[in-house]
Amino acid sequence: MSTSVLVAQLADAVARLEEQKNALAAQQAAAILALGRAVAAQQIDAGVVDPDDVQRVVAEQVGQACRVSAVEGGKRVRIARDLHAGHSRVRALFAAGLLNEQKVAFITGAGSHLDPEERSWVDEQLAERAVETLSVRRIHDLARKLAAEVAPEKFAERCRRARSGRRVSVRPSTEPGMADLTAHLPVEQAVACYAALRKAVNDVWVKPEPVLRGRGEIMADTLVERLTGQAQAEDVDMQVNIVVRVEDLLDPDSALPAEVPGYGPVPADILRTGAGRKTWRRLFTRDGAIIGGDSVQRCFTGVLAELIKIRDGGRCTAPFCDAPIRHIDHIERWRDGGRTTFDNGRGLCEFHNHLREIGTTASRPRPAMQATAIRQSSQSGTARQAQIELTVTDVSLTPRETARTERRRNRAAPHRRRRRAVRSRNSATAQR
Repeated sequence: MSTSVLVAQLADAVARLEEQKNALAAQQAAAILALGRAVAAQQIDAGVVDPDDVQRVVAEQVGQACRVSAVEGGKRVRIARDLHAGHSRVRALFAAGLLNEQKVAFITGAGSHLDPEERSWVDEQLAERAVETLSVRRIHDLARKLAAEVAPEKFAERCRRARSGRRVSVRPSTEPGMADLTAHLPVEQAVACYAALRKAVNDVWVKPEPVLRGRGEIMADTLVERLTGQAQAEDVDMQVNIVVRVEDLLDPDSALPAEVPGYGPVPADILRTGAGRKTWRRLFTRDGAIIGGDSVQRCFTGVLAELIKIRDGGRCTAPFCDAPIRHIDHIERWRDGGRTTFDNGRGLCEFHNHLREIGTTASRPRPAMQATAIRQSSQSGTARQAQIELTVTDVSLTPRETARTERRRNRAAPHRRRRRAVRSRNSATAQR
């Protein structure tokens, strides 16, 4: 068999598989719509009448079924709903395997503010222009143009409402040690910001000094410098959490992996560069022992909340959810006797924390992080013991050993109180 014949056969096989994959995605969209309607009916029968609560439950159920986050589950429900409410021709192309999920998502998203009759007109126009032959960007632009033509007032209102969604977010990048900072802005503001950064490139290039950075590097450095007020982008202040096994402390040449919670490991020697103030917090770990913090408060605050966020990697612990942690929740509810402790806390995003009140969410197992002490040191190497009172719990302790530890702690309490009283009297005497 010649190489040209083999290439033709493989290309044909890939094309058939792509069509089959798209056709299966169309079938899944129909099933998602049916599942969403069934879950909504179930919630209404159970007495849940708040539409927002029903939508949360539907998004969570679909997300669990698709093994994605609840946000993505809700997005898939909306796509399936709009696809089956006016987009009959697009749906037929989707079922035939001629359109993929990304193109269908752009089409339904462009007309999400339209009613079924208006979507039907957009659907007809797309079919007449052979939408299955267009690229993703052309479909995106054409669908938005048609949606603006069929209902100009609705389009203008949608644009005005969209401005209230201005936001800035940061997510870990596919490249190690990097992150993506995203600003969701009105188009004229975004273009103005980009133009200002491009102008900064020209300002650097006209200087007599040799330029060792590319255009993208200069724009990125200028953004950091203008936002942080630093003269150089490398000089930003930071606090870095470093996870260190106790065994590694015996080896002074051991490379300590720096961990930025939620964004992955970064080589420590890279973070040490620059003149900015660097504060390092090391979590000493050892198998079988975990660090804990006990509190009589109801809410997780301060160092305890920060430790839980570090342990959970800065990401929601609900299954398939990668949203940033916004709330620290009690695993055993406070009203059920749950305590505000390290072991009874978990990080959740805002969506899943509110969803739990409806009683339909669960948490995935937390990644094991065992620690026995916390130390802080500056870049110059000076160290000081952090003034944090923490409860160290050994998971291998027997009930008798646990009781013995508690008795020792109770016996030591009066001595601690007397020492505090003596220090207080000495301080008062010195002031007089």
